[in-house]
Amino acid sequence: MKSIFTCQKCGYQSPKWLGRCPDCGEWNSLVEEVSEPSSVHPSEYSSVPPQSWTEIGADKDIRFSTGIEEFNRILGGGIVRGSVILVGGEPGIGKSTLLLQISNLLSKKQRVLYVTAEESVKQAKLRGQRLGIEAKELFIVSETNLNLITTYIKKISPCVVVIDSIQAIYKEDLSSAPGSISQIKECTARLTLLAKKEDISIFLIGQVTKEGYLSGPRVLEHIVDVVLYFEGDKYYNYRILRAIKNRFGSTNEIGIFEMSAQGLSPISNPSKLFMENREEKSPGSAVVCCMEGTRPLLVEIQALVTPTHFGIPARKNSGLDYNRCLLTLAVLQKKANLKLQMQDIFINVVGGIKIIEPAADLGIALSVVSNFRDRRLRSRCLFIGELGLGGEIRNVTQLNRRISEGEKLGFEYCLIPKSKPKPHFKDIKIIEVGDIEEAIEMGLEKK
Repeated sequence: MKSIFTCQKCGYQSPKWLGRCPDCGEWNSLVEEVSEPSSVHPSEYSSVPPQSWTEIGADKDIRFSTGIEEFNRILGGGIVRGSVILVGGEPGIGKSTLLLQISNLLSKKQRVLYVTAEESVKQAKLRGQRLGIEAKELFIVSETNLNLITTYIKKISPCVVVIDSIQAIYKEDLSSAPGSISQIKECTARLTLLAKKEDISIFLIGQVTKEGYLSGPRVLEHIVDVVLYFEGDKYYNYRILRAIKNRFGSTNEIGIFEMSAQGLSPISNPSKLFMENREEKSPGSAVVCCMEGTRPLLVEIQALVTPTHFGIPARKNSGLDYNRCLLTLAVLQKKANLKLQMQDIFINVVGGIKIIEPAADLGIALSVVSNFRDRRLRSRCLFIGELGLGGEIRNVTQLNRRISEGEKLGFEYCLIPKSKPKPHFKDIKIIEVGDIEEAIEMGLEKK
């Protein structure tokens, strides 16, 4: 046995202590650990010989439903048997609550083992009573020793196992403390091996660092099959569950939930929810349609433009890409002749969600123009389009699906880029624009 220094942020290893990690640049992150040979024996691995691709049969029942449609959407249609799913997020955002609810639904048809490593069984029972959980096939144990957890899994033979959380689990033949790089990597690898061998689906709850990244080495995300991450402001009731990695489906899908006293409730029509308290009378409010995977989502963008009282004007935004906002403001100054040089500009996406696609550019630009000129935008109008550096309005993908979503929610107009052929809809009027000046003329209400 010999000592080795391991970075607790990225997993870099060095034979001697260093003040700063050469790999990730973090200061004082190298911790001394005792290097020991792996205890996994070759006999633990599957001994199935190589098979021809054409000889492998497809299993129609390889997926099964969680009982929550929003969660099934993120996973690509349901849980894949033998998969390992890592769920991360800030403390108190709802990771344990959601997985306890899913465990309750799954236990109605199959056996589930919930391993709580951070609270006692009675504490977990108290939380479960608040959520209305009553299931006979849901087994719960408070344990942190990986060897004992493995024994319980083989004894109970569950179809689904939940580990809450992986940072608290330790392998007793490793000398490093629970939560260290070596422990997390070794425990995850051992659980992944067990999942593939026994065809058990395992959920791992992961903690996050103060920077908002999943705690543990980067290799942890490579070991597991699916990485899900909770987003959302703790001051809002809405939670967004996004797939960062998914070997069995798309990473573009999101699930939207609402936190209540009874737990997390899925929201089937989030566009309607975000539009409920919208006020059209005030200038600076525009509605855009962004695509989250296959789902069109209508959100409101608000802008506030005020004269600056300092030498350097402020540029702040929430829920949008900062550089994209600066680009939009530069185009407005150059191509629309707006004098924004000495104006403080604040842009916000209502509801605490984040927009990263360029289809919201037109809505951002017109909300700024509306508030700057103190003129309201066209009533019941949806804005879709990408803004180019030359001031032109460019086309976006899945335009018809975006317009259809606006039509369902009662919008009467839709401002879009010029396209061939021109879309035709029964209950919404299509207005095509070619550049930002034309968009401003058609988007603002007439005096």
